[in-house]
Amino acid sequence: MRKTLFALAITGAALLGTATPAFAHNVLISSDPGNGASVAKGPAKVTLTFDQYVQDADVNQIAVTGPGGGQWAEGPVTVTNNVLSAPLRPLGPAGKYTIGYRVLSADGHPVSGEIPFTLTTAGTGTPANIDAAKAVGAPAAAPSSESSSTGVPIWVWIAGAVVLLAIGMTVALRTGREPGTEKDDR
Repeated sequence: MRKTLFALAITGAALLGTATPAFAHNVLISSDPGNGASVAKGPAKVTLTFDQYVQDADVNQIAVTGPGGGQWAEGPVTVTNNVLSAPLRPLGPAGKYTIGYRVLSADGHPVSGEIPFTLTTAGTGTPANIDAAKAVGAPAAAPSSESSSTGVPIWVWIAGAVVLLAIGMTVALRTGREPGTEKDDR
């Protein structure tokens, strides 16, 4: 019985010891304009800074949606290490604007979110039409704040646990036999 408990303890330790966390997705650490900021004049560009390197891929997107749903991002998204930026059209009506982003994380998974800010003084700009916004790679609507991927699928962890449990049980059964109870093949 002791050998069985010992084998189960070893199996449990192996399960815990080999269960490494999935690679962490990038996390937004700052933005310009900031989250919830009030600005009197619209910025010339949006800048997003992440905690890790962002892959420079054609899938990175920044959209700025203003009051009435107009799109204000204009031009390509640029990536420099962990900083993403996109130029903006001169902003128009005062009100709430939302920066929507979707980036390819350092671990290869997409990360998306939204950052609201308020323009307190109306500008003179006009939003881009939808076709122009699509042409520069901006989504028609701001992406949701939920990431569509959660890292390593759960079935991989379950399969690994089952394999380790099977190995542990095999070791426990083989070492748990009492001397003299094995067959003699002579």
